Amino acid sequence: MKLLSRLAASALLGVLLAPSVFAQPAQPYDPSAPLTRAQVRADLAQWRAAGYDPNDWINYPSNAIRAGRIVAEQRAHSMGGGSAAPSTN
Repeated sequence: MKLLSRLAASALLGVLLAPSVFAQPAQPYDPSAPLTRAQVRADLAQWRAAGYDPNDWINYPSNAIRAGRIVAEQRAHSMGGGSAAPSTN
């Protein structure tokens, strides 16, 4: 009887610990990793909030560069990096 209860406890412990063995380790941010559709939409919303307009063909390079700098500064600030002086472009 004692052997049976030990086997049952071992089986239960194995079932409870199995998911943690196969769990993926936490990965650092990888910009080359594929993004989900929700991540792409959130990224576009962040760029638009920074002043980028995909339909503005007249000011295309300058508005994309300016918004890219703003988004990069926001991401650096949110990750704890931050920059010494904000961009004035």
